[in-house]
Amino acid sequence: MTQTPPRTEQTAGVLYALGAYLLWGVLPLYFLLLVPTGPWEVVAWRVLFSLAFCVVLLAITRGWQRLWAIVRQPRLLGLTALAGLLIYVNWQAFLIGTLDDKVVETSLGYFINPITTVLLGVFVLHERMRRLQWVAVGIAALAVVVIIVAYHTVPWIALTLTLSFGVYGLIKKKIGPSVDAVSGLTLESFWLIPIAVVQLVAVGMTTGITIGNNGVWHTVLLCFAGVATAVPLLLFASGARRINLTVIGMIQFITPIMQFLIGVVILHEPMPTERWIGFILVWVAVAVFVVDLLLAARRHRRTPAPELV
Repeated sequence: MTQTPPRTEQTAGVLYALGAYLLWGVLPLYFLLLVPTGPWEVVAWRVLFSLAFCVVLLAITRGWQRLWAIVRQPRLLGLTALAGLLIYVNWQAFLIGTLDDKVVETSLGYFINPITTVLLGVFVLHERMRRLQWVAVGIAALAVVVIIVAYHTVPWIALTLTLSFGVYGLIKKKIGPSVDAVSGLTLESFWLIPIAVVQLVAVGMTTGITIGNNGVWHTVLLCFAGVATAVPLLLFASGARRINLTVIGMIQFITPIMQFLIGVVILHEPMPTERWIGFILVWVAVAVFVVDLLLAARRHRRTPAPELV
């Protein structure tokens, strides 16, 4: 029989998860402070400084043994390499959207993400979907069609974000508890070093490297891009161990809500009628999804635990 975590542990888990999603929610504002650095240079430094930060954490927590244990398993190494490529695509799409005045579109990707995760579970892990989940998927798909047809554009940033992060989550699920958060991010960042170096060379040969050329404050903020990347991931890992997926499923909508408000209220991105219609449909899909989560959690609580013989 599974024991319910103590109330103090659950409270800590909620606070950790809230911290992670609140930090992810304000990331667009952080990265906008890095202008005039472009998205390709930002992601390259994000990779390198994330690796440096993780190495420091491994040294402080004496986590080298956990890392070497992973390195000795080729299957886990391959999965961390694949996870690294997926999170790179996610970071790059997110930075392009943020620095190209498309924060609202990035929020769309994260609104749809939980529904994408459910679909991946069905088609890849052969999980069964409940009726309300199918309804949520249908409404979300209709929302994307409305945006494409009425707004005359494919929301490729949103679709790239939701697919890359959805598959990234699937890979992390396959890895399971065999790879802790710090070791996982260390290896994922390590595999991306060649890409980061190539991007920095390309930027240097075209627009020019900006780090160190726009004042001390700008350089410090750029160096802390690694910390801004790693801290929410570590908070999320700590929270996910302490609270159930239903709670996580509801808390995660804080991030896209914050990003949407930043895009509309602070950055004044355009929201014509057809775009509002698309987003309202997405929010209806999210509401159906949350109702399904709550109903499933209630049914689970009412199901009697099997007796031990």
